[in-house]
Amino acid sequence: MRLLAIFFALKTLIVSPILLVNAAGTMFVRPQVRVTTTFADFDARIMDHWGGGGGKFVKISKDAEHPFQGRTFGGAKRKEIGGTRAFGSGYPYGGGNQSTVAGRPFPFGTWPLYWDQNFMNSSEYGPQYDAIRPGGLVMHVPLRTNPSHFNVTDSEVYYAIGDRDSLLLIMISYVTWCHVTPAWPSKFDPTLPNSTVKLENVVQYFRASSFALASTAYNNTFARISNSDTMGSTPLPEFMEYSPFRECIDHVTRSALAIMNKPPDITVVTNVIIVFTSAGWIILCAAVCVLVGIFYLMRSIKKFLWSGPFLYLSKLWDRYFPDPEIKRREMQVIREARRRETTYENYP
Repeated sequence: MRLLAIFFALKTLIVSPILLVNAAGTMFVRPQVRVTTTFADFDARIMDHWGGGGGKFVKISKDAEHPFQGRTFGGAKRKEIGGTRAFGSGYPYGGGNQSTVAGRPFPFGTWPLYWDQNFMNSSEYGPQYDAIRPGGLVMHVPLRTNPSHFNVTDSEVYYAIGDRDSLLLIMISYVTWCHVTPAWPSKFDPTLPNSTVKLENVVQYFRASSFALASTAYNNTFARISNSDTMGSTPLPEFMEYSPFRECIDHVTRSALAIMNKPPDITVVTNVIIVFTSAGWIILCAAVCVLVGIFYLMRSIKKFLWSGPFLYLSKLWDRYFPDPEIKRREMQVIREARRRETTYENYP
């Protein structure tokens, strides 16, 4: 498809920092991921790290070249992010046929992972579309910690599997809250025979099976059974079941993993724009005319008052209640004039 070639050349997902201020007045940055859903009108939504999600779901539309045109996405809330150990779990809506993930919506804005042997038709979201996958191609990263922080052995290592941007963002939270040793993610290809992590190693799915935590120390014998939610799963090893390190990672994932925000409420903004684009100039001209009219009216009133009643009252006041200083000056002028007249008459 021609448009997909453009997708491969352009980056449709960008991380943008949002500046926030906490109660102590300290500023910090909350990263976000922009998800472009169509090139027809560049419609986009935001996936927010620590965001609450929710709102109404929308459809990928107006782009016949998009591989998932017509699918709904968004609308899921943070509290719905958890799944089970079964692939295809964790769908707040659209997960009716539990034997396949093909044709499903994207409640959190992202696509599900894919596994080898086209398990549950997951190849529909395979590596052929990694360039336009929300958050980037599928990667994985090891999660280790120092025994001084948690009572763990060197063999207790977990792997986070998901899109690139989600892994980069949540690694900050893993390091901050769970003392995870920082590590860069690497490309994950579950179809390779020597893949580090297998389908059977998944401990927990999140975000409509688009993100997972796994451990090579765990082997779920029910993982290859479609609709395994009804079959249960192999219990976790005891050291893993009660591990405070695993519990910390699980809690942070549920709280911080990037999910799609609800769309902004643009009803008020739209109404304002409509008013000022259709009748705005008329209203503006009318307001200017009213202000100019008020200005000239006040000016005329002032001129009338100071040249009419105020002037008469001022003269009447000065007549009966003259200012002593002004009266003294007037008498001095009169005496000076009389003296000059007398001088002139006596001149030889």
